[in-house]
Amino acid sequence: MARIVQKYGGTSVGDVERIRKVAERIKAIRDEGNELVIVVSACAGVTNELIARAKAVCANPSEREMDQLLAIGEQETIALTAMALHGVGVDAISYTGAQAGIFTDKVHTKAKIKTINAKPIEKDLVAGKVVIVAGFQGINEEGQITTLGRGGSDLTAIALAAAVKADKCEIYTDVDGVYTADPRVVKDARKLQEISYDEMLELASSGSKVMQSRSVEFAAKYDVIFEVRSSFNYNPGTIVKKEIAYMEKVVVRGVAVDKDQAKVIISNIPDKPGSAAKVFRALADASIIVDMIVQNMGRGGIANLTFTVPLTDAAKVQRTLLPVLEGLGGGEVAIHENIAKLSVVGVGMKTHSGVAATLFQALADASINIELISTSEIKISVVIDKAKSDEAARVAHAAFELEKL
Repeated sequence: MARIVQKYGGTSVGDVERIRKVAERIKAIRDEGNELVIVVSACAGVTNELIARAKAVCANPSEREMDQLLAIGEQETIALTAMALHGVGVDAISYTGAQAGIFTDKVHTKAKIKTINAKPIEKDLVAGKVVIVAGFQGINEEGQITTLGRGGSDLTAIALAAAVKADKCEIYTDVDGVYTADPRVVKDARKLQEISYDEMLELASSGSKVMQSRSVEFAAKYDVIFEVRSSFNYNPGTIVKKEIAYMEKVVVRGVAVDKDQAKVIISNIPDKPGSAAKVFRALADASIIVDMIVQNMGRGGIANLTFTVPLTDAAKVQRTLLPVLEGLGGGEVAIHENIAKLSVVGVGMKTHSGVAATLFQALADASINIELISTSEIKISVVIDKAKSDEAARVAHAAFELEKL
């Protein structure tokens, strides 16, 4: 008997029939004598529909009220999943994030998990029940509903696996593992049998839609080994775990493209100590995540800053920085939305040279211009024209011969 946490994404529970299929899968695993905690997302499309309704009644809805609204999606799914299990003779109980004891900080729409009180879940597991938990949501110390951001159900599952000391954590989605690139864009992409936390984290933060980056960070911190697999078949998935020595033999493990990025250019700000600090402090206070940063050398007492942010935060950046620039005594903000970030990732980069040269030459041969560059020990990212991002992914994939992995 094992204690297993499973997470089913929105497409896996996209309609009543799919929820029934998930219930049958859960029953089969439960009948083998396993204890199960199931985390579910909102049905596919529900979150987007709720956001559209919010925007229809208010152009800039408050983040607190958005959390109140968006939490509804997962609450529908947990109840339906529990009912589907009841229908096949499985004793199950559903929990909202708050009922599951998931406590977060006070930040709305992007809350971070602080603690989990797993005692109620433990009690129901011992009683033989399958526990169904709403992903993506929690509660803060003031009793307010909070949500964990896009992909937050992954984080819920990983955190619960750590809290209940699960033997296994499985992330079910609409793809049957982690690929060397998006198989819908790169036709000869290959499924990886395993990948390190660091590689998975870099791919997730670079646009891979398979996992939410914060969930991978959490898994690495608490050493939660998990498997990404499909809910539509029974094929083995991709194991995500600690890096081991032989993984460095593969120089590049995958290519990711993030089309949901915006480039921010702040021009003509005073070139003096503290200017950049005030800009980025204001962005941090507004919970805006900044990625690639380039500062031009100051001339004539003025300087320029260029950086990238999530596309959804572009308007918020403008609102946040205008009063900051007024306080600095000058500067303009320009937002460029037609960009994408292309990244190549691999732990083997730590011990192999020539990765940047290969990538840059491949893009040059395809007449794809590079606007920004950033690197880490195991990743190289470039900002390019969004219209050429799919072509760039195919070019990079071929340049590193990832189809042979």
